[in-house]
Amino acid sequence: MDTQPTFRSWVKPSEVFERGRSLRAQVPLELHDHDPLGSGRPSAVEFVRASNQPRLPELTPLRVGRMLASPFAFYRGSAGLMAADLAATPTSGVTAQICGDAHAANFGLFGTNEGRIIMDINDFDETVPGPWEWDLKRLAASLVLAGREGGVSEDGCAKAAEDCVRAYRKTMARLAEMPFLEAWNALADAASIGKLKADELLDDFEKASKKARKNTSAKVAAKWTADGGFVEDLPVLRHVTSETARSVTDGLADYVGTLRESRRGLITRYAVADVAFRVVGTGSVGLRNYLVLLHGNEDDALVLQVKQAAPSCLEQYLDVPPHEHEGKRIVDGARLVQAETDLLLGWTTVDGRHYIVRQFRNMKGDIDPTALRKDHLDDYGRLAGALLARAHCRSADPRLLSGYLGDDEELDEAVGRYAVRYADTAEADHEELVVAVRRGELDAEIEDRD
Repeated sequence: MDTQPTFRSWVKPSEVFERGRSLRAQVPLELHDHDPLGSGRPSAVEFVRASNQPRLPELTPLRVGRMLASPFAFYRGSAGLMAADLAATPTSGVTAQICGDAHAANFGLFGTNEGRIIMDINDFDETVPGPWEWDLKRLAASLVLAGREGGVSEDGCAKAAEDCVRAYRKTMARLAEMPFLEAWNALADAASIGKLKADELLDDFEKASKKARKNTSAKVAAKWTADGGFVEDLPVLRHVTSETARSVTDGLADYVGTLRESRRGLITRYAVADVAFRVVGTGSVGLRNYLVLLHGNEDDALVLQVKQAAPSCLEQYLDVPPHEHEGKRIVDGARLVQAETDLLLGWTTVDGRHYIVRQFRNMKGDIDPTALRKDHLDDYGRLAGALLARAHCRSADPRLLSGYLGDDEELDEAVGRYAVRYADTAEADHEELVVAVRRGELDAEIEDRD
């Protein structure tokens, strides 16, 4: 990925494809149907305790409580545990910029700079260069868990996982034949869903799109602020000290320099009105996360999220050098993987800690995979698999990957079987957590969701 370009030699696409196909002799596709458990993996309780260490202690019971909700909820918060399981498994040797936590709920809707609603991977906290297989297997297993939670039959869950892999493989084959620029700029919108034969999902996408269009800074300001500042909504949203507010505001000055040059003049037209602390989702509960209210033109409001960036939980299992700034790692990964990134995505440092900065709401939305019926889950799996292929082709040559993936169903079936067994593993891990909380070994705070 970092080789020095020469622009002096052209390689026939067929030769690149053949190099990929030759990798199958070293790592046959059938080897991706492997034992779900890694030999050196910690127990579920050991993992939760270790991953709680860098977090705010007062919020770790809330994190445990959220992971208790279901096996899928546990899975969402345990990317590092799956990385331990995948660490010694067979890989083709082809490296891509991976999401690192490509479960089914980490694909979402958001608005482009032109106002289109598209769907893409939307979480890059764990992104690093690594085996593309890790993302694909994490996605496939998550579909099984989401389907089980939603009451989909075992056959339906297994089919969603298998079809996800099939869509990844077929999309990679199409990308391998496309002009480079066309493949690079491929977007996922309602038209793309139709091409994937995911018609059952169109209604879900349109409903989510309508909600996403209303999900803006203006709506946040109208709902969460009064008299020029945030209104507390404990325990999720709370005021911060004047010292913390000053530190976060000072951090925005450095953030400006991380934006694309054409956007720096835009953000500096705004002025900070207030800063608040907000608890974030399952995987990031306990990390520092601030919302910044900025005033613009007349009643114009902008809400930025300043979210703490911890080291990727995958790094200890991969041969990647340490990063000077974890926020930059996340932003660089997002800019490489996403078809279109947030206009105001950047990074900064606050009180010695690394953060990413982005719009809190820029027409963001989601489709809950646990609420999808059988045909809808299957369509969602195909869409997510296709999106993952497009994401990986930006850093790994799709011709090379397509050569390895092949044109039959051997990989689909191998990863599909693995996904079902790994879902069983996640359910056992979740049960271990439930027992530990029941015995008083871990504190858990259960939220009132009414």
